[in-house]
Amino acid sequence: MRVVATAGHVDHGKSSLVRALTGTDPDRLEEERRRGLTIDLGFAHTVLPDRFGLPGGEGISFVDVPGHVRFLRNMLAGVGGVDACMFVVAATEGWKPQSEEHLRILELVGLRHGIVVLTKADLVDDEWRALQELDVRDHLAGTFLADAPIVPVSATTGAGIAGLQEALTALVRTTPAAADSGRPRLWIDRVFAAKGSGTVVTGTLTGGGVRLDDTLAAGAHVVRVRGIQSHGEHCSEIAPGNRVALNLVGAVHTELARGQAIVRAAQWRPTQRFDASLTVLPALAHTVSRRGAYLAYIGAGEFPVKLRVLGTEALAPGSTGLVRLHLAGALPLLPGDRYVLRESGRDETVGGGEVLDVAPVLPASKATPDRDVDRVVREHGWIEATDLEALTGDSRTPTIGKWVVHPQRAAAMAHHLRASVAAAPDLGLEVATLDERERALLATLDGIAIDGGRARPAEVRDPLADHPFVAALAAAGAAPPDATGIDRAELREMVRRGLVVEREGLFFHATAIDTAARAAAALLTGDPAGFTMSQFREALGITRKHAVPLGTELDARGITRRRGDLRIAGPKLPG
Repeated sequence: MRVVATAGHVDHGKSSLVRALTGTDPDRLEEERRRGLTIDLGFAHTVLPDRFGLPGGEGISFVDVPGHVRFLRNMLAGVGGVDACMFVVAATEGWKPQSEEHLRILELVGLRHGIVVLTKADLVDDEWRALQELDVRDHLAGTFLADAPIVPVSATTGAGIAGLQEALTALVRTTPAAADSGRPRLWIDRVFAAKGSGTVVTGTLTGGGVRLDDTLAAGAHVVRVRGIQSHGEHCSEIAPGNRVALNLVGAVHTELARGQAIVRAAQWRPTQRFDASLTVLPALAHTVSRRGAYLAYIGAGEFPVKLRVLGTEALAPGSTGLVRLHLAGALPLLPGDRYVLRESGRDETVGGGEVLDVAPVLPASKATPDRDVDRVVREHGWIEATDLEALTGDSRTPTIGKWVVHPQRAAAMAHHLRASVAAAPDLGLEVATLDERERALLATLDGIAIDGGRARPAEVRDPLADHPFVAALAAAGAAPPDATGIDRAELREMVRRGLVVEREGLFFHATAIDTAARAAAALLTGDPAGFTMSQFREALGITRKHAVPLGTELDARGITRRRGDLRIAGPKLPG
């Protein structure tokens, strides 16, 4: 399925042409039918005949847009996200001002595929029709429609419809299918409440597929997909490149509006500021600067923006430059998205371009944006791989921890960390004092050992392993010396790392606990009913000062259990 937008001057027969091709009147509003004037977007679809003239060929969804200048905002809402266009010019009137503006808009939104239809061909003679074709071809010179077929048609008599269907079949087959990057986005172009269903939004789905019960974000609302329709048919999932109606749970229809986007929240970083290219239309009669009341048309929405030209004060007609645009609210944008810029004061289309950076880091005076992902990494320095993909659409493997890091930034931090480790006290640099990025980088550095939460040069032996106090405790066994004169920070580190055991203000070597456990086991072997603290003290040949904390430690480890004045066997008593 391809989505094709109509385009062209008012009253040149766009809606009649869609009706002749599909059997559906795209003018859905009563006022449109009464006035014979398309005001808002219309939608229709058809399956083109195959080569034998039977249904079953290529499928097309049409988005019929208004041609009148007063409804240009609705026209702009309809051409975002479409695959191609059907550009309509009436043979009776020829090229008109709105024909020119619609063509420029189609180019600005990035369309590269389309056909041209010369309508009302039954109302002119062959010579006039041929002249109009030449005139149209002159206007199309240098545009993406320069080599497009021009098909004469009468929607009234049906003449030329078969040839138009053949041209549309060729258009569909030469227009690339919508890309599926696994990150769906649907710009809402209609929202309403359906009786018995609730909130329904419609739009052209791009970027990825959607399934029933998917949890998505609609503006600030978390919504669940309760139903999916495409061309009136219910489906359990839908691929990108289709016109879609989604029945949503989680937001009432009055809370949503045209121009909002339906996305998977985790995949996007909505922005209120982005850098972009701007191509100024050659026919503009003035330069473009920050002075002006501008509207940006993105997706299906119209958004007031403030504009800053980058690198210069203004852009001349026909030139292309760089700009920074500030939105009033956040939008889920991606590099490569297209926009059209209009100035509301003069009521004219200024130009348009391509989004380049949705999260600019540098101030406007220094920014030189492009779509290079390496530039984004360089300017951010450190950026989580998930954020980088959300901001650029490009997936990169993290280089340090969860981050993609620019080599110069990593080298500078590594130099700082090595200096900090070298200057740290004998116990080493306490890793907990570093931030998350520093800890991740520290773990990758050669020549640095991390032990017990402290980092030190790998060639430096652990000062605590051979500490004199540890050696003294080991030699003293169950009757250790006091810790008088020992640095308290070193003592805490010894305890934390298990080199010594602290109990009731006394410090024991780990081997002393093993000795005490064996003594308890021997006493209980002789008398399973239990032993007293006096018996325990005598077995170890120590005073009560040391025996009581050792007994408490054995209780805490489950080696013994206290029952009144006796110690009995615990579940972890050695055999």
